[in-house]
Parts: sequence; C-alpha cells; structure tokens
Amino acid sequence: FGVWAPGEDVAKVTYFGLYALQHRGQESAGIAVSNGERIVVFKDMGLVSQVFDEPTLNSLTGFMAIGHCRYSTTGASTWSNAQPTFRGTPDYGIALAHNGNLTNTDELEAWLKTSVEGADVPHKDGMDSTSDTALVTALLTAHGADGLTAAALEVLPRLEGAFCLVFGNEKTLYAARDAQGIHPLVLGRLENGWVVASETAALDIVGASMIREVEPGEMVWVDASGLNSARFAAAEPKGCLFEYVYLARPDTVIAGRRVHAARVEIGRTLALESPVDADLVIPTPESGTPSAIGYAEASGIPYGIGLVKNSYVGRTFIQPSQTIRQLGIRLKLNPIRDVIEGKRLVVVDDSIVRGNTQRALVKM
Repeated sequence: FGVWAPGEDVAKVTYFGLYALQHRGQESAGIAVSNGERIVVFKDMGLVSQVFDEPTLNSLTGFMAIGHCRYSTTGASTWSNAQPTFRGTPDYGIALAHNGNLTNTDELEAWLKTSVEGADVPHKDGMDSTSDTALVTALLTAHGADGLTAAALEVLPRLEGAFCLVFGNEKTLYAARDAQGIHPLVLGRLENGWVVASETAALDIVGASMIREVEPGEMVWVDASGLNSARFAAAEPKGCLFEYVYLARPDTVIAGRRVHAARVEIGRTLALESPVDADLVIPTPESGTPSAIGYAEASGIPYGIGLVKNSYVGRTFIQPSQTIRQLGIRLKLNPIRDVIEGKRLVVVDDSIVRGNTQRALVKM
C-alpha cells in the first residue's frame, strides 16, 4: 500500500489500507513515512493491529507513506525480513515494499556483485535480510547515481517472476508491476493525493476512487508535478488464478471482474462438470463460501452452513510452517453436527494446494 497526499495523515491512511489487506500477509507489518527530508520506517512482527498503536502512528508524520504486511515466500519469517526495506544512497533513501516472488535471484546477486565493488549478496552488504525484496532494494541503491527513476528503469527489466513493488525516496512514490501482471496492483485517487494498493478493497476502505490498474510492465510515480508513467517491459498478461480462488478479498475487483462473482461462477461450473447426488452443499469458510453458493444454485441441492469458523484465527494457508498450518485448521473449523449428521455432503473447499484442510475435514 502506498499513498502520496500532502495534508493527509498518511500513516493512518496506510494503517487502514494495511488493515484492509491483512488477509494477504499475517507475519509482520511495517510503514515507511517521508516528510520530504527524511524517511522513517517502523515495522515489527505481528498483525497490523499488534504492530501499530495510536502513539506510534502519531509519530509517523509526512506527506507520503509505504506500507506492507508480509507473507513470507523467499526469506525466513524474521524481523530483518519485515518490510518496507530501507537503504540509503549518498543523495537519498529508498523504502520498498514487495508482493511476489522473484525467480532469477542468483543472476541478480551476480549483477549486484559487479555493480558495487566488493559487494556480496545483500545480507552481507550491510543488511541482515535474506529476502529477494532486499536484493531489489540493494540493486536500486547500487544503480541510483542518476536518480531513482533512472535506477528503476534499469533494474526492473532485469527482474523475473512475480512482483508488485511500491517504493519511494523522500519526495516521490513509485509503483511497478511485472510484465505478466501476475498479482493485482491498482491506482486510486484521493481528494488531494494518490493511492496504490494490492486490491481495490483497500481503496474503498480509505475513501479513494479507483482510477485504473497499474498495467503489466508499467511503472507509475507521483511527485509534485503529478502522476507520471513509463513502460519497462512489454505486457504479457498471465494473471494468477489463485487470486480469484483464494488470495484476494471477495469484494475486490481484478481485471474488471469482482472476485465474489468469479467464485460463484466457479461453483456453478463445478456443479456442471462434477454433478453428484447429495443432500446438502456446505462451504469451507470463508473463501469457499461463494463457490458453494454457486454449486448449490446450479445443482439444485440445498445450501447450508455445516462448519463454523473461529473468527480470531487467521488464514492457515499463509502460515510459515506445516505444523502451524495443521494446528491452525483444528483451531479454525468445527462442524455443526446436527446440520450434517446422516447427510450426503458436497463440501466446497478452495484450500487444496497442500491438502491440510481436506484431511482435517474428513477426519472431523
């Protein structure tokens, strides 16, 4: 999440934006704020509401902010890998937040070594971080002699894999999306500023109007002159299906399609492709619910609630270890026995990547 809005309380705007995006990462949270002269970063392990309180937010003053809540893919779930990352050049600082996973980190590390005399992999170059995010930040720093815009246009074409980046120096907010547009990234407008976010739901929460998606292969930036744009790669759209199935909020719009509507249609299609004779259709809450509704509508089998979710347990798919994921499922879901006993059930479950939820449900 990023915001450029002089006169706004940008730290609190970012806090609410991250709150709306908490489902995308539950391990750590951070906000970087610039007042035009310096960047201050505050981050810690935990949920957004655990990391930030009123005094902390009041201390983060400025006109531009970058926020992040982390689900670790590359790099351990540790404080040093929490985001936004920060590095300084002789002329300015860089704060950066990343959603995605790079696939050519070995090549990028080799490039970094040749870019900076004596440099090693990022965590040996003055950093404890071991994430691909830190590597991108180090590359932007290494190539920053002609300014951050020039550095970004040199570095971004070399990145491979999935990446949505929100970054900035003391005066300018940047956002960039990989050429495939694998994950969503949207641009919104406040009355006196601009917002970028991973999902349109975050724009809704902070009162920003949706302008458009950041295009695949595009970088946008906002400064005192307004909104600017440049293309660093030709667009080859290949959006991630799992955003529609699981990752995104149901009230988010991706590529013109609301996620809730897509999930209902997925359920209808499933009923047509895999018809069964059953007494009740139940979902695995929460993200499986719209698909179960669609299945029931298309099949004519009654829809019911057969599993109760503990609202205080987060998303088990994005927990960092297998043990925690398995324990979390037992804490999260419990059957309503008098609803399901003696019935032939269709259980619509979208968390099928590892199979933890399926096995736990069958056992229950």
